[in-house]
Amino acid sequence: MGNFTSKKTRATLRMCVICTVIFFSGGLSGIQAKALPASSDIKDFAVVTGTVKDETGAPLPGVALLVKGTTSGTITDLDGKFSIDVPNDATLVVSYLGYITTEVPINGQSLLTIQLQPEDSQLNEFVVVGYGIQKRSDVTGAIGSLKRENFNRGIIANPVDLLQGQVAGVNVTSVSGEPGANQNVIIRGIGSLRSGTQPLYVLDGFLLDNSDTGIASNPLNFLNPNDIESIDVLKDASAAALYGSRASNGVIVITTKKGKAGTSQVNLSASTAWSSMANQIDVFEADEFRRQVVAVGGNLEDFDGNTRWQDELTQVGFSQDYSLSMSGANSEKFSYFASLGYLDKEGILKNSNLKRYSGKLNMNQKAFDGRLIIDYNLTASYTENLRPSIESTISDMLNLNPTIPALTDGEPTLLNTNALNPLKRNQLYSDNAANNRILGSISPSFEIIEGLTYKLNLGVDYSNTNRYIQYKPFTEVVNESNVANGSLDQLISANTNSLVENTLTYSWNNYKHNFNVLAGHSYQSFLDEFRGTSARGFAANNIEPRFQDQNSTSEFPTTISASGVRNELQSFFGRLNYVYDEKYLFTATIRADGSSKFGDNNKYGYFPSFALGWNVTKEEFMANSFFNNLKVRTSWGQTGNQEIPSKITQASFSEDRLATGAGSLNTYPIDTQGRTLDDYPYGIVFTRLANPDLQWEVSTQFNAGIDFAVFNYRLTGALDYFNKVSSNILLEVVPADPVQPTSTFWDNIESMEIHNSGIELALNYNSKPKQSFSYEIGGNISLIQNEVRDSPFAVLTTGQAQGAGQTGATINGYINGHPIGAFYMLQFDGIGENGLNRFVDINGDGAILDNDRSVVGSAIPKVIYGFRTNLRYKNFDFGMNFNGGAGNEIYNHTTMSLFTKSQLSRSNNTTDFAVQFPNESFNNANTVSTRFLESGSYLRLNNATIGYSFRPDRLGVGNTFQNIRISLTGQNLFVITNYSGFDPEVNTGATSGGIQTFGIDRFTYPMARTFMVNLNLTF
Repeated sequence: MGNFTSKKTRATLRMCVICTVIFFSGGLSGIQAKALPASSDIKDFAVVTGTVKDETGAPLPGVALLVKGTTSGTITDLDGKFSIDVPNDATLVVSYLGYITTEVPINGQSLLTIQLQPEDSQLNEFVVVGYGIQKRSDVTGAIGSLKRENFNRGIIANPVDLLQGQVAGVNVTSVSGEPGANQNVIIRGIGSLRSGTQPLYVLDGFLLDNSDTGIASNPLNFLNPNDIESIDVLKDASAAALYGSRASNGVIVITTKKGKAGTSQVNLSASTAWSSMANQIDVFEADEFRRQVVAVGGNLEDFDGNTRWQDELTQVGFSQDYSLSMSGANSEKFSYFASLGYLDKEGILKNSNLKRYSGKLNMNQKAFDGRLIIDYNLTASYTENLRPSIESTISDMLNLNPTIPALTDGEPTLLNTNALNPLKRNQLYSDNAANNRILGSISPSFEIIEGLTYKLNLGVDYSNTNRYIQYKPFTEVVNESNVANGSLDQLISANTNSLVENTLTYSWNNYKHNFNVLAGHSYQSFLDEFRGTSARGFAANNIEPRFQDQNSTSEFPTTISASGVRNELQSFFGRLNYVYDEKYLFTATIRADGSSKFGDNNKYGYFPSFALGWNVTKEEFMANSFFNNLKVRTSWGQTGNQEIPSKITQASFSEDRLATGAGSLNTYPIDTQGRTLDDYPYGIVFTRLANPDLQWEVSTQFNAGIDFAVFNYRLTGALDYFNKVSSNILLEVVPADPVQPTSTFWDNIESMEIHNSGIELALNYNSKPKQSFSYEIGGNISLIQNEVRDSPFAVLTTGQAQGAGQTGATINGYINGHPIGAFYMLQFDGIGENGLNRFVDINGDGAILDNDRSVVGSAIPKVIYGFRTNLRYKNFDFGMNFNGGAGNEIYNHTTMSLFTKSQLSRSNNTTDFAVQFPNESFNNANTVSTRFLESGSYLRLNNATIGYSFRPDRLGVGNTFQNIRISLTGQNLFVITNYSGFDPEVNTGATSGGIQTFGIDRFTYPMARTFMVNLNLTF
């Protein structure tokens, strides 16, 4: 009945519109009279009646029927019926909102039954591409789009969280569970050594810089996710090549909300959430701990307590998220969107918090009959980030003796080793950063002549951060100087990113040909400034060191470090789009980038791409096909990478002299018999050699894909194959000749290549529309193969072990014939009779040495996937989003460092991992090996939401509210995995030589499980 009422409403509106047209046109008879030919040409007329139905056979009221070539027409009544007087050879044009316009020849018929098919909104929707938008049916590249209704839900700190598990080929992994934590975003595999995995982010046409802003959390936290309308991921070279040198890792285009003509509304979203530790590690309880220490023959230190340190050091985090927005348009010439946001997200570790105050203003003004359009975008935020000492806290909560009482006489118990009680550390230590960021842009465009438009894009992104890392003095602890005397590190960072772009676009089309040509110039400059001050020796007066005076002394000298880096990027680019007869598609792009990071001989890099597409369903032979849409596309192109340290192509010098009185490699004595420091003057030495021949790193990618729709567009999907090869790899290497002025230098590893290939499949199914119960099911899966080829190095270490006796040991790296992040270590074969580790002798020489190490797995998943379902019944809605990965391993560094028999024997807590081998010796080394390597496969229920939308009119507030909705959301509700750590989604290992590591879990901030209540009001 509700469906019928909806159709009646639309029918009534259509009748009103048509009646108005008839009235102002002089009446219905007047319209028909205008359509009649001269008396000499009068044709035979007949009354035609019939019914118009939808794809399910239900009648459609309010459908418009016009006699082609005339203004004669009618509309269907509430039962979908019509009657019209037409010439016998006439053709009826039948149209209805949301359905494909259909032409029906009369051919002398007097009774018609017309069935309309729903229009595929996906084909007619527009997606954001480089420097513009394009109709999806005309897209030739691989672009994944995510609309607001399919975003991940919950307390979301930054835009990347919205994407996780939603787009094929995009692997989003949180580094930790800290509020606003950084993420590894990998689009179609890892293709570089030095530049990490971060894609290029484009916000409302402004190209963001991925430089560190000085705040320890994600630099994208400045953006309020409630302001985002859509996210488009440009995955292949055809889609991304127009961004040239920064697109080798893909491009993520973020579009914020805009005002819409014909609507004016205010929206308030208020959320409250509670977070708790999702998974605890099963360390021994106090009683079991006492038994296990004695059982292994250790020295039990029993303090008569019973403390669960994981409970003591965590909390139920309380979070709030409020967003108020206003949007609308007072005419066709002006539209606006404005919002204010407040986020207060408390972490599950004590002293862990992220606060953000944000504002957004988007305006659009048109003039000169729409020829002049001015877009204005402003984003401003203030972010506070409070962090505990994460590694120390995690180590203590897992390893600290559970018999130690947390408190003594109401105060944190002083540990007998003069170590710091973690509860006391929370009172003394703080890492507090405050970031101000403002991003503004203005983009006027003017249509010079019909089809030719000039656009100017001016913008600036400014960020300033003050970060204070401090310890209040605590003299009871004498073996840690920074704690006993107090310490302060003040870090000040400022980042300025300025952009000027000029583009000319020419569009021309006729019945069969459609041309669009773009030419542009871009200039972008970056200035990163830093100043750090480090001081010790503060008064123990309970005043934070950052608010105390401090004078540098010989005992506690104050040190200052500073830097300033300026880079520039100039680009020329162009694109040609050609569509013939809506069937055959061609796209070509070229971009030339010049970067100040490269030397004079290779200042510019050139990045072309080509793509072809074929809308097969537009062909006549597909008229009665099973497919509602079938498009084949293929592309080839190149993108570049300039994410290397600044100034490395230029020579650098420093002054140096002998400071020990012995021989020197850098300076020589004036007096050959000199033996004192004065005989060794300062001299100029190389710290970096010039290399003007350093070249751009290049990623060459081939893509072939199919887009399809069947069952009246209810089932849609895309299947893609890609092959991406990265070459000219940039790396800091050690000279083969040991007699060199510097110990390392930067070079292109010309023979080395990184290959990524795979298959992506995305599917989406929608139930029949206009039903009381409806549902949507969608999912994606990606199979990716990654391989390093022709590397001249045996192992390029990425992940290294840390800790006493472990520092520097290789965990994983880049190895020929294997994926990036390949784990390279000894294979554990149990505990020998001597109580020590036994390893597999790979080469059979009878000795266990470094050459017995082998590749035993990869940190990169071979399969990533996600799926979702959305159910709607009347005013209820329910949605779930899942994501997961398989085929990767995780190195559990936490277990290696803490959960050993040796630790247990010294009255430090462990898990039962430490006692799995009864004959293991206390002196056994925790050597890097497969003993600590675990499967990283998992399936996660990322979020689930149940909501109810009230009818404001039934509540008596219909004149005030347009919509009232309340919902309950759960985040990270469960994870299915065999991994024994807090969570399989981790990466907290150390880098080596600036090369990013993957798949190492070392004292990681635990993941939270969150429940959120949201109230959304629209009025």
